[in-house]
Amino acid sequence: MITFGRAKITDSIRISVLLKTVYIQTYAAEGVTFEFANFITKRFSVEHIESTIAADPDQLMIAYFNDNPIGVAEIIFGRTCPIKNINAPELSKLYVLERFYGKGVGHGLIKEVEDMLRKSGHEHLWLEVYTKNGRAVAFYEKHGFISIGEVDFPMETNTYRNYVMMRSIT
Repeated sequence: MITFGRAKITDSIRISVLLKTVYIQTYAAEGVTFEFANFITKRFSVEHIESTIAADPDQLMIAYFNDNPIGVAEIIFGRTCPIKNINAPELSKLYVLERFYGKGVGHGLIKEVEDMLRKSGHEHLWLEVYTKNGRAVAFYEKHGFISIGEVDFPMETNTYRNYVMMRSIT
C-alpha cells in the first residue's frame, strides 16, 4: 500500500540512499563521474537531509510502500522563478524509484505537494528539469506544467541545460 507523508528525521538515511539511487539511474549516462560523485555525496548526505527536515518538515514529502520510502518530492519555499520573476515555491526534486514507475507515486506526490501549497495560499509551482530527461518532461507536461524558458544548471566544470516549467495550482 502506498501512503504519503512528511519526511521524518529517522528516515534520513533511507531518503539519502533513495535520492542517490534515482539520481545515478537517471543522469549517469556515462557512469558515475567524479563530478556526479562529488555532487550527490554533498547534496544527498544524511546530514544535509536531516538539517532540511529539521529546518522545515514541509519541505520534503515522502511516498512510502509498506512504510519504506519509494519517492521524494522536495519543495523550496521563498524562491523566485528565474524566467517569470514570480515568487513561488520550487519543486526542486521529484524522485521515484524506478521499480515504482507507473504506479501513481509521482502523481500522488505532486497532488500532495499541490494540496499543501494551495492550503497555504500559494498560486504557482515551478521547477527545472534537464532538457534531455524526456520521461520527466513528458510527466510534468501530463500534469499541467508548461515550459516557460531555459536555464543552465552548473555542476563543477560543466553546465546542463534545463527547462523551467510552471503551472498554476489555484
